[in-house]
Amino acid sequence: MYIEKLNVLNFKNYSSEEISFSPEINLVTGLNGSGKTNLLDAIHCLSLGKSAFSTQEQHLILTNQPFLSVLGFFQKTGKSYEVRYDYQKGSKKVILLDGKAYDRLSDHIGRFPVVLIHPDDQKIIREGSEERRKFFDQLFCQIDHHYLTQLMHYMHLLKQRNALLKEWKEGITKKDFILLDTYDTPLLRLNEELHNKRKQYTAHFLTYFLLQYKKLTEDKEQMNITYHSDLFKPDFSGLFKKNRERDQIMERTTLGIHKDDFLFTLGEQTVKHYGSQGQQKSFVIALKLAQLEMMREFSKTEPILLLDDIFDKLDDERIHHLVHNIAGTTSGQIFITDARPERSMEIIRLLKREIRIFHINKGTVVSDQ
Repeated sequence: MYIEKLNVLNFKNYSSEEISFSPEINLVTGLNGSGKTNLLDAIHCLSLGKSAFSTQEQHLILTNQPFLSVLGFFQKTGKSYEVRYDYQKGSKKVILLDGKAYDRLSDHIGRFPVVLIHPDDQKIIREGSEERRKFFDQLFCQIDHHYLTQLMHYMHLLKQRNALLKEWKEGITKKDFILLDTYDTPLLRLNEELHNKRKQYTAHFLTYFLLQYKKLTEDKEQMNITYHSDLFKPDFSGLFKKNRERDQIMERTTLGIHKDDFLFTLGEQTVKHYGSQGQQKSFVIALKLAQLEMMREFSKTEPILLLDDIFDKLDDERIHHLVHNIAGTTSGQIFITDARPERSMEIIRLLKREIRIFHINKGTVVSDQ
């Protein structure tokens, strides 16, 4: 699968651009702040229906403009597809496939798989459990639409249950445990089902991750990913019901898969606290490349790979090693951004794959071809 052409209108710092890409490697150059990352984010919006960097669509619109539009032309398994992402201030975003809007935006997830590797990915290691759940959930949602539906239902029920607990604490409504049961019964079922899927998919993901980490580094330390969940506790259902009093005091649901975490370890120590900068960077890239491999397996198509400024602080030898490992992982379309293209251009050319180079200056794109 690849994107052959992209039209952007009023998207971030782009007023109006039409760009045709190589189905193999696309090198995007320009000074910091010129719009390299914004170009990748436009592709991310088309693929996943949302920005990789902003949760509010109004922040994606070019200053002083009322709307934005991103149009992409994809080739997948010998067929052409037109995907449009539109948003107007004061309205909901709309995603259209071949001119037809989805009944549910979630139906778009997984159709055009993409993997983004970005310097901010370090937060998967360094920040709290929410970032790690977000990483794995994004992967699992793209490979399993039923998982996505279940997770959305779970989060909706959780929000309602927490609102009810808050109302009880504030005395807005009287305590009604029969009403609470209407939330708890489906929540317990969804906890069990989602936990089982996370357990299954994490074990499968680990095999890909260990292989990718071994390719990226010669470190002999034993890396591992361990799934942690309240659902591993004996009689979780009983614990959940016994925990109601604490939930009322805290005004939120304190047990469940929304508290899950994934522990990253180096030998017996955590990667977060004991991994070197190089080990952490290799760990994150291995996570992302394992994500790509697992998405390829389940989607039966080659995901688009977006590499945003990942060569920063690497010497030429490490860049060479990294590029060759990435190229060995995917035969699909790759986008690479670099503020210093001279350090990567010659190495990329050694791959003997079609390359198209783009220069960006303040939201204007010029192609070398």
